[in-house]
Amino acid sequence: MFSRARHIAIPLAGLLAVGLAVGMVGGTAASAAAPSEVVSQNAATPAEQAVQFWTPDRVKLATDHDDGLDLTSKGVKGTNDTPDGPAGSVPPMGEEKTKAKKSKHVNLPNTVGRVFFTLPKADPRNPKNWRYCSASSVQGKYRNLVATSAHCVYDTSKNTFYDNWIFIPSYWDGNNAWEGKAPYGIYAAKTFNAHDDFVVKEDYDFDYAFVNVYNGIKVNWEKVNGRWQWTVKNVGRLGDNVGGQGFTWNRSTKLNVFSFGYPAGEHPDGDKPYTGRTMKFCYGKTKPMPEARKYNLQEHIGFKCSFTAGASGGPFLYNYKSASRTGYLVGVNSVAWDTDGNDRYDHISSPYFNTDTYKVYKAAANRWTGNFR
Repeated sequence: MFSRARHIAIPLAGLLAVGLAVGMVGGTAASAAAPSEVVSQNAATPAEQAVQFWTPDRVKLATDHDDGLDLTSKGVKGTNDTPDGPAGSVPPMGEEKTKAKKSKHVNLPNTVGRVFFTLPKADPRNPKNWRYCSASSVQGKYRNLVATSAHCVYDTSKNTFYDNWIFIPSYWDGNNAWEGKAPYGIYAAKTFNAHDDFVVKEDYDFDYAFVNVYNGIKVNWEKVNGRWQWTVKNVGRLGDNVGGQGFTWNRSTKLNVFSFGYPAGEHPDGDKPYTGRTMKFCYGKTKPMPEARKYNLQEHIGFKCSFTAGASGGPFLYNYKSASRTGYLVGVNSVAWDTDGNDRYDHISSPYFNTDTYKVYKAAANRWTGNFR
């Protein structure tokens, strides 16, 4: 198939446990130094300022993060990546010692939502700089961890992290401003954690990030004399409110997974099947994807899915159980592919989660945050 196909790929944010060896989050306290491969940096925007920035009007006008990046790859060889160490896993929150019931329906996970941010070194008042991606809450020692794509936290063209970064789990877009969009609160970034090979080398084999967020707040917006005013209350830790997905690494490249996200962008042919207003999902079996040299991409796994811009950062969940709405994070939506040259995205892919991924996760999973106000 690949020998005859034209491969077009685009970063999705430009668009995007039976048999498990259960383990706990290892490592020391947040004050411990992270491995040299891990880039950890506190958000430049004060948390209260970031939350207050995203008024109902701005949330409504934010667009899927699309810098017009795409490529044609003539790579025909799959990445047959093999684990670089023993497989490991951390269980989802609430399932450390329990077994979930079965469900015949696909229930959408409360952990998944949208992240909003503004482009750095640019005028934050300009709507063209208001962007969003997808993300998910994941297990961590302090229940404050969000997993997403690295290109949903870091601007490789300006070599810095994004501003005004917040996460809204279970986001949905109401017909009226701020109508039910944040049922579990809003969580502002405190610390971004990514791999050095993405930050320095722009290597999409490391296109994943873990963000420590402050405890959430619920906001009641009211317009007074043409200006938005807010009242807020603290709602506690992210994981206590929505739970957190498990995490697993060094698994087979061929797994049955669900992917969740908020696609909204166009296909290359101009068709726009999604609105980004509500969460969507795909299901399929992963396989190694071809090389895409423009993004140093050699070790991605992917499966058939027509997600477009906006879905980037959403989770690949292995062994997902609809009854508990939990599974194991084994990837994040990173790149959309047109593998047959018909100008329609037909695959999504994620970096292969290996020991390097675990190092970034482990450093992030042991960082404390707390309230920001």
